[in-house]
Amino acid sequence: MTSLPANLRNAWRRLSRIDLFAIGLILGGATCAILDLSGGLATFFKFFAIIAIVYVVFRFAGWWRTRLLWSLRNRLIIAYLFIAVVPILLILTLVVLAGQILYSQLGAYLLYDDIHRRVAMMADITEHIAAAHRTLPKGVTEEESERVLAAQSHLVHDQELLGLSIDFSNDPKLLERVAGEGKTSFAGLVEEGDTLYLMSMREMPEPKGVRVVTLRVPVTQEFLALIAPDLGAIQLNLTRKYEGGARTGILYSSGDYRYETTIRISAKNRILHPAAHWIDPSVTGLSRLDAVYVGSGRMIDPRRPVLVTFNARPSRLNGRIFSSLGEMSDFYAVGFIVVFLIFSVIEMAALITGIVMTRRITKAVSDLYHATQYVKTGDWTHRVRIDRRDQLGVLGESFNDMTGSISGLLEESKKRQRLENELSIASEVQNQLFPQKMPSVGGVELEAICKAARTVSGDYYDFIQLSPTHLAIALADISGKGISAALLMASLQAALRSQLLAAGSELMSTGELVARLNMHMVRNTADDRFATFFIAVYDSATRTLRYTNAGHLPGFLIANGTSKHLDKGGMVLGVVEDYVYEEGSVKVPPNALLVQYSDGLVEPENVYGEEFGIRRLQEAAIRVQSSTPGVVGESLMMAAEEWAGTPEQADDMTVIVARLR
Repeated sequence: MTSLPANLRNAWRRLSRIDLFAIGLILGGATCAILDLSGGLATFFKFFAIIAIVYVVFRFAGWWRTRLLWSLRNRLIIAYLFIAVVPILLILTLVVLAGQILYSQLGAYLLYDDIHRRVAMMADITEHIAAAHRTLPKGVTEEESERVLAAQSHLVHDQELLGLSIDFSNDPKLLERVAGEGKTSFAGLVEEGDTLYLMSMREMPEPKGVRVVTLRVPVTQEFLALIAPDLGAIQLNLTRKYEGGARTGILYSSGDYRYETTIRISAKNRILHPAAHWIDPSVTGLSRLDAVYVGSGRMIDPRRPVLVTFNARPSRLNGRIFSSLGEMSDFYAVGFIVVFLIFSVIEMAALITGIVMTRRITKAVSDLYHATQYVKTGDWTHRVRIDRRDQLGVLGESFNDMTGSISGLLEESKKRQRLENELSIASEVQNQLFPQKMPSVGGVELEAICKAARTVSGDYYDFIQLSPTHLAIALADISGKGISAALLMASLQAALRSQLLAAGSELMSTGELVARLNMHMVRNTADDRFATFFIAVYDSATRTLRYTNAGHLPGFLIANGTSKHLDKGGMVLGVVEDYVYEEGSVKVPPNALLVQYSDGLVEPENVYGEEFGIRRLQEAAIRVQSSTPGVVGESLMMAAEEWAGTPEQADDMTVIVARLR
């Protein structure tokens, strides 16, 4: 057994750079979790650490998968984990992330709403002062009115607007710079120098000119302590445009500009609230406020970002969410706990059921495995013990049946081997029945191609030279396939040659010849056996082709761009004993092409169920009619196979091509 240090060294050598980076992320995320660090970067670091853990688990599991997954029990346990546990963990992770996003957005909304509520309050004060200024009572000077109005505002609003200052001025330049040309009022955040203010300004028309009232509330540590009391610590980060060079803060991109943080304003004596229960983690949020920056000279930035970070407890934020429900909020909480407990009970029951089922399955598989070891040694008497009637029990019975019949299967395999040997011999014998060389008749070129669907073919073709100028061409398709069809083919070949090799056979009518073959088949074969047959005798001296077609597909004679079907004859051989067959005769034009074929060449179907058919075969022959018989035959075979789109044959395919010069 390999020592532990050696295993560790081997594992270290197999680590890639990506593996090392993932391990570094995990260590960093664990450090943030142990030190309870919070903030945007820490949160994202923890998130990527979770992804890195998933990657490392999959990566290292692959190293030991061969040993780990060899056991079916381990495979089933892992399957249960992926089917049941992993989806639950993913859902919980998604819920936690969704909660983080929801609560951080809720906290940002509370902060934003509280600040802008105070801004709206200041806008109302300026509007009130302006309205009161327009209706000064007689005998009251402007200075006395402004002093009284300012005192009233301080008395009412100093508690919420900590540090409020109210100024009156005849100079509207600041209002024009902040609000814009032509505007008479403004309310919002303004950054003057290094100080951030909540500011509201309004013009007050006078007979002598324009009077401007300005309210300022500096955003200080004390002021932030009053904002959004449901949140914990709050920090505002002022920014400035980043012009390059050394950075003193964090960079932040907004639109076409980049900003860096400068001054930080933290709420005084604001800390994270204590956890209400054990499921009450810290939520960190990040938001943005827009302020108008007023710099030296005429420098104005109408949308200077102010970054806000804060933390909070979900329990405090839940109080704001469910505050409208009152006592009903407890009902929802109890309902959630009940559903959670029911879900946990169901999950535990499913896990226990999975463990029990795993033990049963693995025990049955283990029994089967040990039984195979007995079979491996040649012991066919061993049987698997059947304890139950489920599918595993049926599997054990099937195994017992298999071992009980294994000897018979081996014997059957030997018989099949002997049959294959006999088929091979039959194929060799059948090949001897086909013409071994082509007859030599002046002006005649011959070619024949036969592709069997099985080891032996049921198609039969023959070329027999009857005289120096007479040639017999025969093609038959025996019913059935295999050895029985091959035996009937041999019988038909022997009968045909016995008739045609007799003296004077070249003058015999093809109809009479086919009638004799029909009588032979009726008397010597079973009632369910028959054959289609075509015989043609060509006289090169008179250029006459005599033929008889006994139920075979009609061949065709192509000459001068036209085609003539050879369909005269009668019914198939082997059905009616005294049937009279007709002889057809054709005067062959010079350089004609004779094509005869079996049904296996025209019956292949394409993907739409359409047969290749006689018409397409005839068109394919006309396209290559000027080629040699060998090229014509191969072209017809290839056309049929391309139409079917598969090399598999459903029937024997045979074609005869004769060029009659």
